[in-house]
Amino acid sequence: MNTDSANIDTATARALIAANPDVLVVDVRTPAEFETAHIGGAINLPLDQVDAHLRRIVADAGGRLLLICQSGGRAAQAHKKLSDAGLSDVAVLAGGMNAWISSGAPVVRGRQRWSLERQVRLVAGGIVLASIVADLWLPGARFVGAFVGAGLVFAGLTDTCAMGMLLARLPYNRGAGADVDAALACIRRPGRSAA
Repeated sequence: MNTDSANIDTATARALIAANPDVLVVDVRTPAEFETAHIGGAINLPLDQVDAHLRRIVADAGGRLLLICQSGGRAAQAHKKLSDAGLSDVAVLAGGMNAWISSGAPVVRGRQRWSLERQVRLVAGGIVLASIVADLWLPGARFVGAFVGAGLVFAGLTDTCAMGMLLARLPYNRGAGADVDAALACIRRPGRSAA
């Protein structure tokens, strides 16, 4: 079982969590996604809050961090930011919650909501479809669809998503909201985490 690499599989993550009470699972998804389903004992620190509190996280980290998101992309972004800032004891759950749930690992479930990735697919597809239909009456409207398509290509190449970042700010995706101060306190004190 190799836990030295940046990405670890679900079986390795479960063994690591079971064997080491100082491992802190940090879920970087939106509060609404976290509320829908999360790993027991994980804390919710959305990716935009990792950016906002990067120095504090690096200074206060007192144990191994296991980063998780829905499929691994946002956790990988958080890992890069933390690693570039000097934090070395950080791993990413490969495949994120999708892999965790698929493996049959236990989760804490709450109010069901759409994942951010599903919302992006709906909005992007809706804009493209609407622009093509609108082009029948408003010549040139198809270029809106082309713009969205170019944005999706850029998102795929850079592993970032401007539409996802915008959708994450909607009240629907805020859920009850992440308690950033409590999450940061857990990072400072390994082994203590929220449910």
